Amino acid sequence: MSNRVIHALRRGGHEAYWVGGSVRDELLGRLAQDRDVATSARPEEVKAIFPDAHSIAHQKKQEFGVTRVPDGAGHVHVATYRRDHGYADGRRPIKVSFTDNVTEDVQRRDFTINALLQGPAPEELIDHVGGLRDLRSRLVRAIGDPLRRFQEDRLRMLRAVRFAASLQFEIEPGTFAAIQALAPGIRAVAAERIRDELERILTEGGARRGFELLAASGLLEPLLPEVAALRGVEQPPEFHPEGDVWEHTLRVVDGLREPSGPLAWAALLHDIGKPDTFRRADRIRFHGHAERGVELAAAICSRLRFSNADRRRVLELVGNHMKFMNLARMRPAKVQRFVRQPHFEEHLELHRLDCLASNGRLENHAFASERFDQAMREEPRVRLLTGEDLKLEGYEPGPLFGAILKLVEEGQLEGRFADREQALAFVRERFPLKAA
Repeated sequence: MSNRVIHALRRGGHEAYWVGGSVRDELLGRLAQDRDVATSARPEEVKAIFPDAHSIAHQKKQEFGVTRVPDGAGHVHVATYRRDHGYADGRRPIKVSFTDNVTEDVQRRDFTINALLQGPAPEELIDHVGGLRDLRSRLVRAIGDPLRRFQEDRLRMLRAVRFAASLQFEIEPGTFAAIQALAPGIRAVAAERIRDELERILTEGGARRGFELLAASGLLEPLLPEVAALRGVEQPPEFHPEGDVWEHTLRVVDGLREPSGPLAWAALLHDIGKPDTFRRADRIRFHGHAERGVELAAAICSRLRFSNADRRRVLELVGNHMKFMNLARMRPAKVQRFVRQPHFEEHLELHRLDCLASNGRLENHAFASERFDQAMREEPRVRLLTGEDLKLEGYEPGPLFGAILKLVEEGQLEGRFADREQALAFVRERFPLKAA
């Protein structure tokens, strides 16, 4: 890490240290994601030293004394030492005041492993809360009274799970007991904060462990009851020797490797329609579970305030995950449309993870991959006909347009129409215009 910001603050007569995730990750030999500095300098003093710095746009961040300082190609968050005074909503302090005492500042932080201070020199490492001990013991421990820490900001319960999962640490027993006691209160946290923290659990590594901890801590049921309902739902052993739907889902998310957010969510949600569609016939069946899964996933995406683009991608992945089993029997044009859809690499990856987490058979994956690679090698196809062409022919805009264009596209993909004139001849014959 560049020490430019810390050196400049110290030259200005202020204390300044790296703090939080960057110190923790460097000590663990991991790539640091966050770059945060704690300083005795007040926000106006930080801005005087760094004229190109600006306060974080969020009003509360400004009140909390956090300043964003450009540093090379990135930036550093510089936070003034502070005390927090009272928490009314389980989200943020009612009031903060600045202090010159770094010990007071670290005492109000969440976990011991996130409260280590580091100066420019490696040997300048300061530990006021036992963070080094817990790093060595691989423990996530709340600072001070865990019940108080989690009542101050209930999102910290999810953060404890995330750190334990991604770092492969244990949660200290007293800290875990406090999470179990306060778990129902997680609903008080803003939906966007919950979504972002859950997505980090899914994408930062250790997703299986993360969701096992969510279940054991009592956090899963109030946050994602649709996922909690997967536990104990039997599956046909001839297709799913791994066990119930919960175990299958854990195996799928365990296979994720640096996924996009939508792919990670789809891996978690792809089978949430199974509890509602469970039937015993000649064997256990889940008719329509993909369609029911789309309905439930849509409700989750709305509840957690997904963007429209992410919501659409998640629902497409969930809705299409069963189509691979019939792909080899589809008409060539339908296969072409399927593999040419946006983000098809994610559909392929979800199918691969789904297979590996069950019977391990990848024949359909190989078929789809071959067709996808072939489609990517071909020149992009220009549509032979558009809606404007149909208007010029005298067809009135309406539902028929879509049906005609779909049939023309199928003929083009299957090689039955070589050019625009052949496509028009097909349309005129199949859909003759009525005489005026």
